[in-house]
Formats: sequence, structure tokens, C-alpha cells
Amino acid sequence: MDLGIRIEKALEIALTKAEGTDCPPRLASALRYSVFPAGHRIRPRLVLAVSEACGGRDPDAADAAAAAIEFLHCASLVHDDLPCFDDADERRGKPSVHKIFGEPLAVLAGDALIVLAFETLARGVLSDPVKLGGLIRLAGQAVGAPGGICAGQAWESEPEVSLSAYHRAKTASLFAGATAAGALASGAEPLQWRDLGERLGEAYQVADDIRDVAASPEEIGKPCGQDLALGRPNMARELGLEPAIGLLERMIVAAIAAVPACPGQAQLRAAILIETKRFLPAGLVRHAA
Repeated sequence: MDLGIRIEKALEIALTKAEGTDCPPRLASALRYSVFPAGHRIRPRLVLAVSEACGGRDPDAADAAAAAIEFLHCASLVHDDLPCFDDADERRGKPSVHKIFGEPLAVLAGDALIVLAFETLARGVLSDPVKLGGLIRLAGQAVGAPGGICAGQAWESEPEVSLSAYHRAKTASLFAGATAAGALASGAEPLQWRDLGERLGEAYQVADDIRDVAASPEEIGKPCGQDLALGRPNMARELGLEPAIGLLERMIVAAIAAVPACPGQAQLRAAILIETKRFLPAGLVRHAA
């Protein structure tokens, strides 16, 4: 089955359970609005691609891990857009969750998606407690403290911040969780896969910095110029646009080279090359040519 179809199916099944008859109707609507329609689904695609490269021995566990990672990502976007953080009116080309449902429901929807991520793991990996425990730990590390998404968001409230530490926590942590979870789902050693995820996540954050400086809201489906407006560090502003694009290209090459030995190593490297071409809008790639 196509990876995209697997992801959407896993998300739909889990979300349908969360929308059960006892769920407040507006919360149920906010949950669905937060997850659909799809973005690029880069992180869950990475979970499944790594799992398949490692042999694809437990597709149920891989699907659960992919859905959990995407729910955690969607939750972070809902919270990131809130007035207390980015105060963003748009996400994925449509109004942000809090603009449609109000701030209280946006906070609750983000919280519920975090809980749903771990519930989805529990349902999908129930027959293997050891694997389940490992996946829960990986997901928790990717989103919590000291180095997960919450820590990345918290760095924005500090008087000084290391750009590399900020990028590792805010973006690379969930990518690292995705690659490690994909490996563990298929019975492979997860720790050796974290470096690949961290490299891809850091590259994606550089691409996000470039988009924030040089793309249009229509191209990326969210406001631009947020880093400057909110006084946040930005690699493209620090280096300049063309040097930042050159750095991004080198980071992608290094990430592809970091794919560990596995049965599907060549196919995974090719898939990553294709996927990373989506990091920047075509107009920005031409800008650097």
C-alpha cells in the first residue's frame, strides 16, 4: 500500500475513535480540522520509510507510530499558532484553529491530539509491551523536556538562545523521533537512526527559515516574516539567502549519507532525496540557481 494511503487511513481510524458520540461536537470538529486536509506528512512518511527500509516486519506498529508522530506534530502547530506564541492567522492555507474555534478549544484540541498520539501507540502495539514502551519513550523525548518540541518552544522565552540548540529541539527532535520510531517498529536498533532524523530535521528548519524570509504566504500556506516580527533567530537572515540555500543543500547531502546500513538503504536514500526537494518552493530553488 502507498505510504500516503497508509498514513491517512491510520489517522482516520484513530481520529474517528476520538470523535466518538461522547465527545463535545465542537472539540471533535476542531480535532479533525487540525489534522485534515493533509500537509506534506513528512514526519509520518519518514517513520514508514525507515520501517520499510528495515524490513517492514510489523506494519501495525509502524502505522501506529506514524499516526502518533503526526498527531504530535499537528498538536504543536495548533499551539504554535496561538496568540501567546506566533499569533498566526493561517496554517496550511486555511485559518488557524484558534481563528475558527477560539483560543480555549484550540488549546484543548492540541492537548487532546497529544493524548491521542499515545493512545494510538497503545492500541497499535498492545501485543508487544517492550516495543510499546520503547515507542512511548521515543515519542515522549521528541515532544517534552529537556530537548523536545516543548523545550524548543520554551527557548523562545529565554533572553538568549543558541541557534543550533533551538533548531535541534524545535524541529529536529520530532524528526529524530520519527526515524528512531520507524526503526524500532520494525525491530531494528533505534538509536543508530537518530542521527539521520536530526540531520533531516535541522535541514528542514533551515528550509523553514528560508521560507520565512523569502517565500510568499500563498506558497507555504502560512504567514511569512514571523521570525523578524517576533525577534527569533533565523539562519537565512544570519547568513543571507543564497548562502543559507547552499547550506541546506549540503545538509541534505550529509543526511542522505547518514542512512545506516539496512536492507532498503538505497531505496531510502532515493526516497529522502525526492522528499527533501519539497522543502523549498520551486521559486526559491530557482532564486539560488
